[in-house]
Amino acid sequence: MKTLGKSVRKAVIPAAGLGTRFLPATKAMPKEMLPVVDAPAIQYVVEEAVSAGLTDVLMITGRNKRALEDHFDRAPALERTLELKGDQVRLDAVQHASGLGPIHYVRQGEPKGLGHAVLCGRQHVGDEPFAVLLGDDLIDERDELLTTMMDVQAKTGGSVIALIEVEPSQISAYGCADISAIEGEDYVRVNSLVEKPSVDEAPSNLAVIGRYVLHPAVFDVLEETEPGRGGEIQLTDALQTLAAGEGEGSGVYGVVFRGRRYDTGDKLSYLKAVITLASERAEFGEDLKTWMKTFSG
Repeated sequence: MKTLGKSVRKAVIPAAGLGTRFLPATKAMPKEMLPVVDAPAIQYVVEEAVSAGLTDVLMITGRNKRALEDHFDRAPALERTLELKGDQVRLDAVQHASGLGPIHYVRQGEPKGLGHAVLCGRQHVGDEPFAVLLGDDLIDERDELLTTMMDVQAKTGGSVIALIEVEPSQISAYGCADISAIEGEDYVRVNSLVEKPSVDEAPSNLAVIGRYVLHPAVFDVLEETEPGRGGEIQLTDALQTLAAGEGEGSGVYGVVFRGRRYDTGDKLSYLKAVITLASERAEFGEDLKTWMKTFSG
């Protein structure tokens, strides 16, 4: 199962969650389709994968997720209507989503956790390194996180996770990494991982965020990983096994990200992400910022 030197071509995007934190909005609509300004959150994630050179996207979906497939599919009647109206701007926007490249879909039959969702992609991914992108984390298009992680994976032959520094009081909301510096390198070695530790038990303030570049050895480990926190198969637990292991596919490394990240994982963070990205839009950003200065609630 040698992957050293192989380029990453495939992306796995887990999108089977129920989105309970956004009920009732997500009762009949996937949480991934919640709009961030004028595009659904999932589109930003697919665009990031494509911009990083990934040519094969696999989305792990579940029941009531058909809207995801429809969004990235052609809409001939809508396109024809926009064309007849001469609305080229909106026509281009609609066609952009369907032109991002081949997107494949596999259903996760049961909500057994992120590790299980990744495992659902085994047959499609095969015996090569691959990227995993979670839709709750939007990475600004001006920051090259995923390509950096892919370079580290090619160099090390292991698996690579993205890390950010958080306030120590916030670490219990994340997976947490114990790391060692590697002399002469701008990435770190991950010694161990803990899923959502208490503040007192956290080995650092480095939190795992939703970008991974994984060696296919992770699939064998996930097959043997017992349900952990929350009764789910945790990807963190499988990576902990790889970090502590030896041989082909072992070793986990971290890239500490200091760029722009937008969290859409809860209501307040989602609203902040929408406002931040909207304020940077050329067509109305300045007007929005002017209004926010005068808004007092």
